[in-house]
Amino acid sequence: MARVSAPFGVKGWVKVHSYAEPPEALLDFPVWQLGRAGEWHERRVIEGRAQSGPVLAVRFEDVEDRDQAALLRGLEVAIAREALADLPEGEYYWADLIGLTVVNADGSRLGAVERLMETGANDVLVVRGDRERLIPFIRPHVVRAIDLEAGELQVDWDADF
Repeated sequence: MARVSAPFGVKGWVKVHSYAEPPEALLDFPVWQLGRAGEWHERRVIEGRAQSGPVLAVRFEDVEDRDQAALLRGLEVAIAREALADLPEGEYYWADLIGLTVVNADGSRLGAVERLMETGANDVLVVRGDRERLIPFIRPHVVRAIDLEAGELQVDWDADF
């Protein structure tokens, strides 16, 4: 959802680069998970405000000075799944798509969704298999079906692209 980029001031605030849309939507969640390499710790947000672009200024409970804030630099921000709103049928959070096996119409496995990118025109699946493929997330023309239970995303995409 975001990344802590740097301390901000001397009273324990940090700059956070938000990946949410809009960036300040992240401030709707009072409890964040901070971590890296699969090790997460819960932190309560005491104050937060939008800065310029995707940057937020945030102060966490029990972080009271610049030195404590500096220890948070580089940590990833996640929100507990149960805190997220349920989506309507046919809509997905990006996190739901990461790790899905991508299969084309011929039944060829192209790899797994490593991440997604926002390009302005449309989102793009970054699929890692025998090589990296960038597949536009255009439904239903390119992305034909998503089956979270089966862990599979079906695409109309030639294996040679």
